[in-house]
Amino acid sequence: MKTYIVGGAVRDAMLGVPVKDRDYVVVGATPEQMVAQGYLPVGKDFPVFLHPQTHAEYALARTERKTAPGYKGFVFHTDAAVTLEEDLIRRDLTVNAMAQQEDGTIIDPFGGRQDIERRVFRHVSPAFAEDPVRILRVARFAARFPEFSVAPETNALMHNMVEAGEVDALVPERVWQELARGLMERMPSRMFAVLRDCGALKCILPELDALWGVPQPEKYHPEIDTGVHVMMVVDYAAGQNANLPIRCAALLHDLGKGVTPPDQWARHHGHEMHSERLVDAVCKRLRVPNDCRDLALMTAREHGNVGRALEFRAATIVTLFERCDAFRKPQRFLDMLMASECDHRGRTGFEEKPFPQRAYLQQALAAAQTVNGGGIAATVRERYPDQPQRVPEAIRTARVKAVAATVKEDATEN
Repeated sequence: MKTYIVGGAVRDAMLGVPVKDRDYVVVGATPEQMVAQGYLPVGKDFPVFLHPQTHAEYALARTERKTAPGYKGFVFHTDAAVTLEEDLIRRDLTVNAMAQQEDGTIIDPFGGRQDIERRVFRHVSPAFAEDPVRILRVARFAARFPEFSVAPETNALMHNMVEAGEVDALVPERVWQELARGLMERMPSRMFAVLRDCGALKCILPELDALWGVPQPEKYHPEIDTGVHVMMVVDYAAGQNANLPIRCAALLHDLGKGVTPPDQWARHHGHEMHSERLVDAVCKRLRVPNDCRDLALMTAREHGNVGRALEFRAATIVTLFERCDAFRKPQRFLDMLMASECDHRGRTGFEEKPFPQRAYLQQALAAAQTVNGGGIAATVRERYPDQPQRVPEAIRTARVKAVAATVKEDATEN
C-alpha cells in the first residue's frame, strides 16, 4: 500500500502558491484494509476515508467509465490493482494530474510540470470530454491563474462538447457553484473569456453573452463595448476584495443593455427595468442564493439612480431608501452602493475618478437612521388615536428633514 499527495496541492506548491488542502490517493489497498488500519469510511460514490488522527481525506485509486450523459453519468471502479497512473489519467488537466511521494519525489506521467512552466491548461486525455463540469473548472482555474492560457486543442475539445450538448446536461446548482467560485478568484473576467471562447457562455448565461458587441455612449464608456465594461466592473470588484453578492451584482447589473434595440444604443433608455427582469430570470434558472439575488436585483434597478444621487432632493433620497428597504437592511444598501461604484470605475480611464455619490448616500442614510421612529409613532398615536396613517407620514417627514439638514438641502418634496 502506497500513499501519494495528488492534484492541486502538488500544482500549487510548484507555483509557489500557499497550499490550503491536500488530497491523498492510496494505491494497492482495499476498503477492508483501510478500515483495519483505523480509517473511517465516508465516501458515497467511491471509497474515501478519513485518517484516524488528522481526519484528512484519503481516496482509493480508481478508474471511471461513462455510462450516461452529463456529469453524473459515471461508474467508478476501485481495486487494489488500480495503478497510480490509471488514477491520474482520469483527471481533468495535466497540471492537476501529478502526484508526490512521501519522500517528495514528483510523479508526472502527463507533462504537468512542463505545462506549469509554459502556463498552459491542457487536458490529460480524451476522457475530459465525458464530464461537462470540466469546462466550468477550466474556466474557474483561468480566473484563479489569469496568466495561464487554454491549450488550443483543449479549447477545441470543449467547443466540441458544447456542440454535442454536454453542457445542457449540467444541473443549475452545479453551474452556480462553479460560477460563484470563479467570481471569487483573482480575475473573474478570465473565467468568462474561456467560457465565451468555447461557446459555453451562450448556453450557460445567454443574457450575459449577448452583451458583447453592444455599444454604449463613448462619453461615459470609453471602452464602448458593454461586455468589455461588465468584465471591467467584475474585475474591479475583485480588486476591492468585494464579497460574493457584490461581485454577482457587478456581473449582472447591465443585462438589460443586451435587449436594447439598435436604434436606442445611443442611450439605452430604460435598460434598468429590463436588467431587473433578466436578473430575476437568471437567478431563478440557476437557483442563485437569496443574498446574491436580492442585491443583484437592487443594483440592476437602482445603479442609475445612485449615479444621479447628487441631483436628488432630500425627499427623493428617502424614497430611494424606502424602495431599497434600507432602514431594515442597511448593509445590503451599502453593498449596493459599492456595486454601483464598481460600475462607475469599471470603465476605461474612470478607474481613479471620484465617485462621491457613495459617501453622499451613506451620510444621508446615517442621518435618516438617527430619527427615533418609535418615539414619533408613540407621540402621533397619542395625539391622533383615530388616524394611524399619520404615523408613517410623520416618520417620513422627520427622515426627510434629517437628510435635508445633512446634505444642506431644502426638505421640500421632489
